[in-house]
Order: sequence, then C-alpha cells, then structure tokens
Amino acid sequence: MSSTLPLPFFGGTCTKAAFSFSLKSSSPLVPFQRLQLFRSTSRTTTRIRSSLFHSLKAKATAELVQDKESGVVATGKPVVEHSRTFIEARSEQELLSGLRKEVDAGRLPPNVAAGMEEVYQNYRNAVFQSGDPAAVGVVLSNMTVAFDHWLLDVEDPFVFEPYHKALREPFDYYMFGQNYIRPLIDFRNSYVGNLSLFYEIEEKLKQGHNVVLISNHQTEADPIIISLLLEKTNPHIAENMIFVAGDRVITDPLCKPFSMGRNLLCVYSKKHMYDIPELAEMKRKANTRSLKEMALLLRGGSKIVWIAASGGRDRPDPFTEEWYPI
Repeated sequence: MSSTLPLPFFGGTCTKAAFSFSLKSSSPLVPFQRLQLFRSTSRTTTRIRSSLFHSLKAKATAELVQDKESGVVATGKPVVEHSRTFIEARSEQELLSGLRKEVDAGRLPPNVAAGMEEVYQNYRNAVFQSGDPAAVGVVLSNMTVAFDHWLLDVEDPFVFEPYHKALREPFDYYMFGQNYIRPLIDFRNSYVGNLSLFYEIEEKLKQGHNVVLISNHQTEADPIIISLLLEKTNPHIAENMIFVAGDRVITDPLCKPFSMGRNLLCVYSKKHMYDIPELAEMKRKANTRSLKEMALLLRGGSKIVWIAASGGRDRPDPFTEEWYPI
C-alpha cells in the first residue's frame, strides 16, 4: 500500500518549506559539510588535506563495496583493545593532546586527526556563539563522545548493510546524533510547517500504508535536524524514518557514527559511479541489492522513506535572498 497524501512542501512549486531551521552560528556544520571542513587561506594546504581525505574515502569505499559484494563481513580479525584516551579526557587540553598521543601511537592517521581537531574548533565556536551558559560542558561532553567513536571506527571500521537499521544499543547512536546537533539549532526561530499533515502521516502508517517523502536537502545533517524538529510532536516518525543515503555518509570516517544512528538505505550516486572506475560494477550490484531491500521493506507496509531525489542543495539568491534548489 502507498499513501498519496498532499504534501505541498515537498513539491516543485512549494514556496514554504515544511522544516525551517535556524542554525545558531554561521560556522560550517561539520563534519557534514566536507567542503567547508578544510577551507583554508592556503590553497596548497586545502589541496593536501582534501586529497588525503579523498584517498581515505576511496580506500573506505573500496573496502565497503567489496564487503557488500561478498555478502559477508570479514571475521577472524584480531581483537583491537579500544583506547580510552578520549573518553577519559576531562578538559579541552586533554582532549586535543589526546589526538597527538593517538597519532604518535600509530592508532590514528594524521589526516583523520587533523579533521577531528578542525571539527572540534568549528563545533566549539558554533556552540559558544549560542550564548548557552553551559556551552563549555556541552562541547566537552559531546566532542569527547564523538572523538571516542571516530577512533573506535578507525580501530574497527563499521560496515553498513544495504539496509541499515539504527543502532540503539549497547550504545545509542541515534541519541548521540540528537545530542550533538541539538545545541546548533535555534529552536526559538525554527518551526515545522503543516504539522497536521505529520499527524495524518502517522495515521496512514498505523493503517499499514507506506509514505515516501521527496525533497531537496541542505546538509548531511538533515536526518538529525528532521528528527529533532519532530521528536516532541511525532516521535514515531522521528525515530523510524528511513533515509536513502549516498556513499559519502557511510564511508567518511567523520560521518559514519552519525549515520549509524539512522535507518538507511545505502546507495551509490550515478553522478559518482565512476569516481573509482574499477569499482563501478560492484557499486551497481550494491545498488541492486539496496533496491531489493527497499522492495521488501515497502511490501511489509507502515514504512516512511525520505529521498533527496536531486541530491542537491538549496541556496539563497544573492539579490532576493529567496532560497531555491540548485
């Protein structure tokens, strides 16, 4: 079954978005905006850092596709004792010095450590600009957990299945994402438009219908932002929505822990199918498996799926300041 709810805020003629959120800072919303993450006044530095992450992403993509191709996750790997350097940090100084300690110990690649430190600085600046008197504690608490799980994934990389169900235990990755992004949203100037339609969606889901939401999107943080804006009024939708995800958010080491907390159908974009030519065929096969998983999910009914069909971004017109898709 499928729902044909009138959802004007997802249509091409929409003039008002269903979700309007205001960030507390103009700082990049890292780690999700990768192009912003390594912006530098030195063009040479920018190219070096970008190439390092491209190399790491290419390696991760290759390993992920090969695991999907084989249909199994490798077993028999040596057990790696997880370092507690970050989780035991009690100050900013201890947290950042821990990066150097882990790099020197060979447990953390220098380029990943550089990215982690830049994420920290951007996140710290954004939260501090909110004026929250508890900002110091919020930043340290959230970044301690983030650093720990970035390191954990370097030690033992997580492999996403074609259909990934949010990991809620023993560690709750869903709430990790919620708590991390929450301080970046100005809820006083954010709202959900046409809220009554979300109540109607919930009723349709209870009746066994499937609901597919098609929209443009702003950042890779959209799934978490949507969940935050719906968590009080429509928690079932907030926690059970399935997002169609591109390969970047399931291979980038700084994105993966956030993705692990969402329900995902993992696909490879046609636009980037040949970024690594030798992996193109394996990517196509992985996409076929993901489509089969989607068919099985929809056959069961009561599913809500969010798709950013164009995969683009809305940007403000420099003259009218109106937002439009690109």
